Amino acid sequence: MKNKKILSSILAVSFLFSMAACGKKETTQTPASSTTEATEETKPAVPEIEGYNLLWYDEFDGDKMDESKWNYEPHEPGWTNNELQEYTTSTDNVFVRDGKLVLKAIKTQKDGKDYYTSGKITGQNKTDFQYGKVVVSAKVPEGQGLWPAIWMMPKEESFYGQWPKCGEIDIMESLGSDTTISYSTIHYGEPHAEQQGTIIKTGADSFSSKFHEYSVEWEPGEMRFYTDNELVLTVNDWFTAVEGEDDKPYPAPFNQPFFVQMNLAVGGNWPGNPDATTDFSKAEFEIDYVRVYQKPSYDMNVTKPEKPFREALPDGNFIRNGNFSEQEDLTDDIDWKFLLFNGGEGAAEIKDGEMVITSTNCGTEEYSVQLVHPDLPMRKGHKYKITFDIRADEDRKCIVCVSAPNAGWIRYFPDTSIDLTTEWKTFEFEFDMTEKDDNNGRLEYNMGKHGDTATIHIKNVRVEEVSA
Repeated sequence: MKNKKILSSILAVSFLFSMAACGKKETTQTPASSTTEATEETKPAVPEIEGYNLLWYDEFDGDKMDESKWNYEPHEPGWTNNELQEYTTSTDNVFVRDGKLVLKAIKTQKDGKDYYTSGKITGQNKTDFQYGKVVVSAKVPEGQGLWPAIWMMPKEESFYGQWPKCGEIDIMESLGSDTTISYSTIHYGEPHAEQQGTIIKTGADSFSSKFHEYSVEWEPGEMRFYTDNELVLTVNDWFTAVEGEDDKPYPAPFNQPFFVQMNLAVGGNWPGNPDATTDFSKAEFEIDYVRVYQKPSYDMNVTKPEKPFREALPDGNFIRNGNFSEQEDLTDDIDWKFLLFNGGEGAAEIKDGEMVITSTNCGTEEYSVQLVHPDLPMRKGHKYKITFDIRADEDRKCIVCVSAPNAGWIRYFPDTSIDLTTEWKTFEFEFDMTEKDDNNGRLEYNMGKHGDTATIHIKNVRVEEVSA
């Protein structure tokens, strides 16, 4: 996810954390944790999970937030991501109702302008833990500009350095403007890198229509994210470093105690600001329970897996089906994929050796109508060439780039606007790969935002290495 949280808490480093972060490896060692242990009398109310012990939990069955497990985290507006809300300690913004924690966003007036307050809570220094399974049941609110999140940050953020070097685990994020999509993401680096999975639930199953269960299984060398027990994302190849220096020993930065936090943001770089359609009487992020489990022990002796860099086709092309001779599913993550965002409307089909993209609404962003091809092996120090033929039914523009979905969406080949006419044109671009090796470069054709909806035809797409 773009434009993430930039936090700044300077904390002392514990002895145990120092030992883990300095690369000490021990097999079948139980990680340190700060726990609020379940009692024998209350444990039966919480499901057991085979292979795990219940570490701590909150069913929100009291009449107010349990401050032995959670902190209020007040912040002024604009604290991060250009968000609009003030996070408060008010029970108007954070309260328990009918066995559920409610984080409520409220719209008021201050100095003659719209002013927003909301709730954010954290388990820092109260329920920190290292490795385990986090399970949260929640229902998100609808509304333009609302941004609920269940996520984790390290107890001692300053050890590897401030965000993103410290690492971040996003169990669930959703945008009130489209509550059919839920995002699970990890952030790390420097340079900033991320890996993200999404899941879609529509109609009566949308994330605002009912409660869904979100979870992450966090282990020394792997994280697995689930929604309603459906696997959304598996990650195991992260890193962290100070830019220009060698990477810290794997599995840094995710080899330290983290804590769970939850918030409801208003506005900001990613969701955009509220508008007249946002109903703040319903701007409530509801959490039914938070449960954290931990295995009796974990194997700390893990190594970073080698990145699989796929080989070019026999003719040297890294683009599969670049001549569009075969039909394929344009909704999956294999080879070509057609995407719509932020008001974009349209369709794509392979026909007569061409990719044909029709648009009925260009949306608000350049990527609102988008055709992509992932899994391009990009190696530092190598030179690449992009070639394709393209035309449109009317004169219009299109933007081409090679992006880095797992590296903060930086560009290996910069956004390049091209002018299309009704005649076929051949475009050719060369670029040097100057960033870290990446096995998931992505060729993009972005066709949104600029009022252009004329049909586009593409054929003979190639990405090849021209020198090493």
